[in-house]
Amino acid sequence: MEDFSTKPDLASRALGGGVVFANDEYYVSADHLLMPEPPKFSPRTFDHKGQVYDGWETRRRRTPGQDVAIVRLGTPGVIHGVDIDTAFFVGNYPPYASVDALAVDGYPTPAALQAASWVPIVGKSALDGDTRNLFPVHDNRRFTHVRLTIHPDGGVARFRVHGDVVPDPSLLPEVFDMAALASGAQVTGCSNMFYGHPQAMLSSGLARHMGEGWETSRRRDTGNDWAEITLAAPTVVEFVDLDTTHFKGNAPGAASVRGSLAGGEWFDILPQAPLNPDTPHRFPVSPAGPADRVRLDIFPDGGMARLRVIGRPDRTVLEENFRRHVETR
Repeated sequence: MEDFSTKPDLASRALGGGVVFANDEYYVSADHLLMPEPPKFSPRTFDHKGQVYDGWETRRRRTPGQDVAIVRLGTPGVIHGVDIDTAFFVGNYPPYASVDALAVDGYPTPAALQAASWVPIVGKSALDGDTRNLFPVHDNRRFTHVRLTIHPDGGVARFRVHGDVVPDPSLLPEVFDMAALASGAQVTGCSNMFYGHPQAMLSSGLARHMGEGWETSRRRDTGNDWAEITLAAPTVVEFVDLDTTHFKGNAPGAASVRGSLAGGEWFDILPQAPLNPDTPHRFPVSPAGPADRVRLDIFPDGGMARLRVIGRPDRTVLEENFRRHVETR
């Protein structure tokens, strides 16, 4: 079975996800559910409401019902699975949870979302405490929001919604980063991810530290490390950004970028170029033709904070992909 947890977290705060409604946040705010960092716990750390948890925790329910958090996905897309992580919640985790999804245009209010017709994607399912509870989703439709329901109450540390990004082409500019997770790009291979997954390079915004980039172990041979990325659509590339910010003693000495179209031969987009530590580099390029995947080679190893492949996409491909996942509703 495919490991859906390696796909981007569409709900992550790092991609713009947000909790737009929660019926109970007595102990801890539901905003914690979407934080990209792993949850933490300090035993016997109390505030005026009790033990402090890094997650969403509701009060003990004395009436029938359940607690709900509605999440706006940072990047709408096709959901392949959800991760309901109850880390550190041992005697106070929910015994059951369910997840519903919604596809809606624009920016609905919390009241409109509560009144909407939701699609079940994970039925009421048993949870274990202090662990990641993984549930695959088999629905090929594009969704914009999800609703986590816990039965009847309790605490959840993190809520991950893993899937494939499907952007709305009508909201995209003519030229943009086609290697971004938010555009629909995906990492399809790499030589080494000892310190971090290359998917981190495709994240939005600037890296805050080395942990938010891709870093390989130190090579002791004559080879070099690499990562392959499938772009969101065939693209005429105009600029390549190679950002080594925060990598000071461990930046690559040089890097190159090659492209390929429809499984054809690789061609140069950016021939091997020297890199400086802790520096955002931008290179104007004029490749021989469009590419739908790129290969970043770093020499010989090291860390990269961000990779941007900026160009003009084939909008027909973007529009067909969008329609395919919307017309199945």
